[in-house]
Amino acid sequence: MSAQQHMEQAALADLRPTQMTVGAAEVAVKREQWKQLKSKERDKLLQSHWFPAVRGPRGRFFIVDHHHLGQALTQEEVANVWVMQLADYSDVEPDMFWRLMEFHHWAHPYDEKGRRHEFDAIPKRLMQLKDDPYRSLAGEVRKAGGYAKDAAPFTEFLWADFFRPHFDKEALRAVDGQGLPQASVVSAVALARSPKARFLPGWSGVDAPVAPKA
Repeated sequence: MSAQQHMEQAALADLRPTQMTVGAAEVAVKREQWKQLKSKERDKLLQSHWFPAVRGPRGRFFIVDHHHLGQALTQEEVANVWVMQLADYSDVEPDMFWRLMEFHHWAHPYDEKGRRHEFDAIPKRLMQLKDDPYRSLAGEVRKAGGYAKDAAPFTEFLWADFFRPHFDKEALRAVDGQGLPQASVVSAVALARSPKARFLPGWSGVDAPVAPKA
């Protein structure tokens, strides 16, 4: 752990997002999982699922992961969580702060239609993040083995943009607390494993064989 990195407790309501959307279906699943935990299990989850964050302007924490968990815990009225500070940019001017966040791939200013915005359009609160059902689909496809988890940041948003033109939004209505309709997930897994997706991170399909030249 570097000199800048340390753990501390923070009020969940004060944490600032670094993206504009979440998958509401994934948030709903996390809420159901939380409700099934006993008190000690909840404490254990909070201690093990710390929020990586950067300290930014006015000393606020800007989280760079676990936005779905954060929104789920907010809806379940959890007050405090553990934060891992990755860097301290609290003395940096806001414009340079966001330049640094972009340089480190710690911010994703894209809306629920995949359109890029200025960084000041990123919501100030976790509960203000909008639902992108294609982000939920990307998460479900990864869990189903459609593609491998990749270390690069925001890969599931890239997959969401890939799925966007292939699936009607109405077909991605979440089943309460149970994720997306299985038929849509199965179709998306097949698409994810096809050569059409071979340029995406974590692709685990098989390229079509190249016919030998005559």
